[in-house]
Amino acid sequence: MAGKRHGVSIGIERSDDQFFLICKAVGKLTHADYEVISPLIDEALGTVKHPQVRALIDCQELEGWEARAAWDDFKLGLRHGNEFVKVAICGNKRWLETAARVGSWFMSGEVRSFEDEGAAMEWLSV
Repeated sequence: MAGKRHGVSIGIERSDDQFFLICKAVGKLTHADYEVISPLIDEALGTVKHPQVRALIDCQELEGWEARAAWDDFKLGLRHGNEFVKVAICGNKRWLETAARVGSWFMSGEVRSFEDEGAAMEWLSV
């Protein structure tokens, strides 16, 4: 495979109006990545009247965003921020804690950063 790996894989589970969203971000995200990601999330959440989302965002292999992709991420957060009950950002990079704090400004639910995925999953399930 030529070039560096980048993108997001998404898993969505649903139980009535509750969603559990698992995202794994790899490499440096691009606008093209968000052109794929955003419609999937929009469609999944658009089918429920009042979705309550718990999300695990695995950033262990994330290197960052291109400027336009960061803007796409911001817009996605504004569009769906009130639908998230809890967001766990998992990874071992110091800037993820800052990202969690900033993300909490745009979401109605709690946002926390974790180094351990098990601890993140435990927190999400409470």
